[in-house]
Amino acid sequence: MNSNTSITQSIALTEWGIKNSKINYQLAPEILQEKSVENYGGKETDNGTLAVHTGEFTGRSPMDRFIVKDEVTEKLVWWGNINLPFESDKFDALLDKVTSYLDGKELFVRDAYACAHKDYRLKLRVINEYPWSNMFAYNMFIRPEEEELNGFDPEWTVINAPGFMAVPDQDGTRQHNFAILNFSRKIALIGGTGYTGEIKKGIFSALNFILPVYKNTLPMHCSANVGKDGSTAIFFGLSGTGKTTLSTDPNRALIGDDEHGWTEDNEVFNFEGGCYAKVINLDPEGEPEIFNAIRPGAILENVIFKEDNTVDFADTSITQNTRVSYPIYHIDNIKVPSQGKNPKNIFFLTADAFGVLPPISKLTPGQAAYHFISGYTAKVAGTEAGVTEPVPSFSSCFGAPFMPLHPTVYAEMLSKKMKEAGVNVWLVNTGWTGGPYGVGSRMKLKYTRAMITAALDGSLEEANKGNYHVHSMFGLAQPRTCPNVPTEVLSPRKSWNNDKGYYETAEKLRQFFIDNFKQFESEASEEILAGGPPRKL
Repeated sequence: MNSNTSITQSIALTEWGIKNSKINYQLAPEILQEKSVENYGGKETDNGTLAVHTGEFTGRSPMDRFIVKDEVTEKLVWWGNINLPFESDKFDALLDKVTSYLDGKELFVRDAYACAHKDYRLKLRVINEYPWSNMFAYNMFIRPEEEELNGFDPEWTVINAPGFMAVPDQDGTRQHNFAILNFSRKIALIGGTGYTGEIKKGIFSALNFILPVYKNTLPMHCSANVGKDGSTAIFFGLSGTGKTTLSTDPNRALIGDDEHGWTEDNEVFNFEGGCYAKVINLDPEGEPEIFNAIRPGAILENVIFKEDNTVDFADTSITQNTRVSYPIYHIDNIKVPSQGKNPKNIFFLTADAFGVLPPISKLTPGQAAYHFISGYTAKVAGTEAGVTEPVPSFSSCFGAPFMPLHPTVYAEMLSKKMKEAGVNVWLVNTGWTGGPYGVGSRMKLKYTRAMITAALDGSLEEANKGNYHVHSMFGLAQPRTCPNVPTEVLSPRKSWNNDKGYYETAEKLRQFFIDNFKQFESEASEEILAGGPPRKL
């Protein structure tokens, strides 16, 4: 749908008890930006990009994310610290309070799709209190053509009220903010937080239940691209590991940067219609595609301006989690539609701040499942209060906060698909080399890109001819040589020039892996258990 037109038809929200509101339906992003600047605290950069502050919350609040526990979810959801239960009657009462709060306000409503593959498409209606939240929905979900809006009957509804504050003692929440999924009523209810990521992650979480349970399709927190030969590459990784950067490759068409499904027919499809990238220390030379996507139509979140009205991407005084959302068509080299076939390579990205893991290593199916369930990266000193040295961060399936089912369900689906498709799986360390954070340095992006390129075109395998060095502490097959990468870079131990320090740190990380995996051992197969670091050295 053309971005500079708005739909003249109107809709009603009376089914939600909203009878007295001015409803802005399917407004063009230009109009939403104008309203955001005029009345909702938005500003424009020197090139006309909208910038907003999301308020108290500049990131997700995992302890305030709930799933309604009812007959649909009770026996299927993996309940615990990640998937927190919420009572049905409490949800109904809170929903009534939120819609009463919204009634009478000017609202912004958008109909859209999730899932680029038409056989898996989910119809969405997003109801927003703020115009820039609705512009975010325009960017991040798939935009229908105008004729598709006639008789549009949404399957799921997102109700987003950042200004509504819950009363925990009355409403059953932990604090005044909340993000709640109700699979019986098919509602994502979000309140008390202006952070837009809750909108997209709410629908991602819903699909992570719907697709494996009802469609036998693997949902993945990953980016994906496709080469000129038609082969698809998949990039898993937590925030800050380079998932968006590395999948945005001028020589490969981007399918999507964050959320995908892998079907029974060996097809990969994007859930979204846009990208949501971190912009901390954004480098126009190293990440030109993302930098050039920041133009009118994009939304910058929680950034600081310089005196000349340009953005200071190094300034983290509001948050480390500065971000930009933009429609996928802001990237020149994209796959249309956002689908790919024939997955041939999977990359697990980790920013190992301990500087221990090889910059690239090839995984067996058992190792792939183990590292998928582990979902490792590391936090570095200074990113959070009290963090003075590297701290391991494990997020199962590289997206634990969004996975309603037990991690082994997703891991076994991935392992099965890998074997059927003959996929190569690589563990790539985009973190530190030559020592841990504070001693070593971050792996150069040009080397990581060269390693991934070599894995994709087969020259990495050809250069080593199966003669990989097996890492003594982790059992990983690390190549001895790689085109366009200095040999010394490929060995983390040699890069340290301090064998004693390296092995002591490696042992510490090895034990972190073993301890973390204990929670999954009872559900994991022998093949998966054998894929971890050796228990005894």
